Amino acid sequence: MTSKHPKLAVLVKGWPRLSETFIAQELVALQDAGHRFDIWSLRHPTDVKRHPLHDRFKGQVHYLPEYLYQEPQRVWAARSVAQSLPGYSEAYKVWRADLRRDPTHNRIRRFGQACVLAAELSSETRVMYAHFMHTPSSVARYAAIMRGLPWSFSAHAKDIWTSPDWEKTEKLKASTHGAAFGATCTAIGAEHLRSLADDPARIDLIYHGLDLNRFPEPPNRMARTPDGPFHMLSVGRLVEKKGFDRLIDALTMLPTSLDWHWTHIGGGTLAEALSDRAEAAGIADRITWRGACDQPDVIAAMRASDLFVLPSRIAADGDRDGLPNVLMEAASQLLPILSTPVSAIPEFIDTGTHGLLSDDNPAALAEAITEMATNPDRATAMANAARTRLLADFRMDPGIALLSKRLSALGASKD
Repeated sequence: MTSKHPKLAVLVKGWPRLSETFIAQELVALQDAGHRFDIWSLRHPTDVKRHPLHDRFKGQVHYLPEYLYQEPQRVWAARSVAQSLPGYSEAYKVWRADLRRDPTHNRIRRFGQACVLAAELSSETRVMYAHFMHTPSSVARYAAIMRGLPWSFSAHAKDIWTSPDWEKTEKLKASTHGAAFGATCTAIGAEHLRSLADDPARIDLIYHGLDLNRFPEPPNRMARTPDGPFHMLSVGRLVEKKGFDRLIDALTMLPTSLDWHWTHIGGGTLAEALSDRAEAAGIADRITWRGACDQPDVIAAMRASDLFVLPSRIAADGDRDGLPNVLMEAASQLLPILSTPVSAIPEFIDTGTHGLLSDDNPAALAEAITEMATNPDRATAMANAARTRLLADFRMDPGIALLSKRLSALGASKD
């Protein structure tokens, strides 16, 4: 049976990636809605484990040259084909203007990857759609110009807040071969991008939401006493913006009467440094580092914990979280939440109602943890309120319906 939706090409940084299950959730939902597409990945996978969602994707996955020197014959052959395309000269002109402002190897690599994409893309493709506004969108933009196709993007967090304004502005204007539309997953991100666009209507606010069909009903949690064992859980990459260094410092400030343990799930570049920090602080025996885990293991850990802690902060380079899906996952399991008022987190959590939002300094975090541990009835009430909000306002389906409509209309404009 022929699909009513035009064929897409979807660009991602890497596939599969455990840290980007929100992308896998969206793409599988678009597939289930009838969209046909292949995935074009800029990088090869590095995670040992896969999420069950990745196995549900039925299309092909193509890997562009991660570094141009690794596949010289493929790159040069693609360049020859790309040069014969009607939009190549304009794409080259746009890229050269970008290169003058960003004279990096990364910018050169983007154009080489775009040539390969444009040369190898199926002739059926009608729309290009990139996840993240920085590197994947640059590759999509150059290739789309070469092929004369419309392109669009979904922006998240780091790509919004660490990309230069000149680049975001040009990707948001028709006169500079900008995206036909862009989606972003936070209101704060949408407001910023609309301020840079030639037409604010180019930007849609589409929360990732949660596909609750993938999650079990919450457990029947046993009421804990204020002085009982207290198990905390964090899930997130060990990078600066997640704030786990400050959480470790906060754990040293907890009352000696509190019988606590903290489990962390996730990999990251700061793993050794943070482990050493906990060792030096004398609390290593109260911490479990589980590394990267798949979704079933994460949910099992949430069901066995008493508090979810995500001490997000703004990194030195401006990088920050958007609205981490893991907060909604915790809410789905009635796990009380402690986080910080960074970026879009307050769009889901009103502090004191759906969880606590603390300042990200260690003393404030320690005080908030103590409050959640010693007042379990209040923590339970906030967890119930967070799940109610999740069910009412943060389901996945409305966002997927809007995105599907946008992509279909864009493809129809090419026929």
